[in-house]
Amino acid sequence: MTEENFEQQASVATEEEVSQALEEGLYCIGCGALMQVKDPNGVGYLPMSALRKALASEQLLCQRCFRLRHYNEIQPVDLTDDDFAKLLHQVSENHALIVYVVDLFDFSGSTIPGLPRFVGKDNPILVVANKVDLLPKSLKEHKLKAWVQGQLKEQGINAVGVELTSAAHPKNLDAILDKIDELRAGRDVYVVGTTNVGKSTFINQIIKSKTGVQELITTSRFPGTTLDQIAIPLDDGKALIDTPGIIKKDQYAHWVSNKDLKYVLPKAEIKARTYQLNPEQTLFFGGLARFDLVSGASDDSKTAVTAYFENNLKIHRTKQAGASEFFEKHRGDLLSPAPKDENVQLAKYEFKISEKMDLVYAGLGFITLPAGIHVQAYAPEGVGVFVRKAMI
Repeated sequence: MTEENFEQQASVATEEEVSQALEEGLYCIGCGALMQVKDPNGVGYLPMSALRKALASEQLLCQRCFRLRHYNEIQPVDLTDDDFAKLLHQVSENHALIVYVVDLFDFSGSTIPGLPRFVGKDNPILVVANKVDLLPKSLKEHKLKAWVQGQLKEQGINAVGVELTSAAHPKNLDAILDKIDELRAGRDVYVVGTTNVGKSTFINQIIKSKTGVQELITTSRFPGTTLDQIAIPLDDGKALIDTPGIIKKDQYAHWVSNKDLKYVLPKAEIKARTYQLNPEQTLFFGGLARFDLVSGASDDSKTAVTAYFENNLKIHRTKQAGASEFFEKHRGDLLSPAPKDENVQLAKYEFKISEKMDLVYAGLGFITLPAGIHVQAYAPEGVGVFVRKAMI
């Protein structure tokens, strides 16, 4: 379906009917934005001629969602991180069940600091850990759930339960729906999370399982697709509500061009890549990140490190000596992709590893490290880089 076809639908509403509907409030079914016909660069815009046809056909998609859905084009919108946070904060004013969707592959980078403050300290939180299909199949679910619970407790979140799923390839959906029904006890359900964790995909799977309707809510790789709350009615008069994703600028998705998001956001099971490194060897992850093994547990043996990154992201090994000059010479060609801002420099972080841990590059991947080594990590300044208890 082209935009021209969209304009040529036979059934149309009158301008008076559209004007009246706009006064009462029309919302895009794709992103939840309040629709309008005056500002082409504003949120919820659709030309009057197209909105007349859309209203008659009940296919209320704003121009941004239409282009995103049919052409995979993204139009920037004038919303700040604070705007998203304020929209989410409205949840705390309601007595509801909170379904908190996190990304298992980018767990630390997909969490919301101070979540209970946003959603209400008395509202129960059910955690849905998404993208389990990206992790090695050998990883036992009970161990993964225990790891998630441990990470949540460190953040001060006492979840009423943890469920694992893959929203893109429905897994455990019926069990999760049963759990939601049990815990909500006749209340509304708010689905919250950061951008790109798969919230809207998860809700679309719920809608499809209950009604057969596919892709009602707009989904994409692009951060900030959902712009306002989207309410899906439940049988008892309550609603399942998709909220805007909180944008975290420390994730790599905000540092690469749209065409390079495919190297950052994996779609298939991650294949572990293990390297036997000597002290003072370096790994480059495209031109996006760097890892140095400064010293191993002993000087006379190699150190095994295992990298978990998008399978198509090239990893290049070289010597630490001269690595900075190598990066400047080859960023963007041999070391691709690189940050979209060519002036961005990589900041250095240093860690001494006392136990088996993961070194995390927020929104890009992680490296599992053994105890007793000294390492350095480099990433664009502003990207989250830290260590955590090993997941695998």
